[in-house]
Amino acid sequence: MNDDATLGAYLAVHERPPAFTGSDGRAYSVDVFVDPTPDTSGRHGAALLFVRWSVDGARPDGHVETGYVAWGDTVAEAQREARALGLYEVKRLLDAAIGEDARPGAW
Repeated sequence: MNDDATLGAYLAVHERPPAFTGSDGRAYSVDVFVDPTPDTSGRHGAALLFVRWSVDGARPDGHVETGYVAWGDTVAEAQREARALGLYEVKRLLDAAIGEDARPGAW
């Protein structure tokens, strides 16, 4: 495996979030969001937050997010577990989140 093949390793090696082209053709960067409030079992959920960039790349103009992809007994543990995801899995989750975001929602 490459030195930067997971989300956490990429962040450590490159000192910036990885960027992806989503299934909608737009540019996204990603990091982990951890719910600071534990669930009823005392575990913290971690999700991926993808920032969508403007066509010219100058500024954010939206975002998509996943449901929880990892859990931990502490915020740090949940973040560590989410950052252990491989970049191919992160890309798959981005495309799934874009698909979910495109569906009409209930009002």
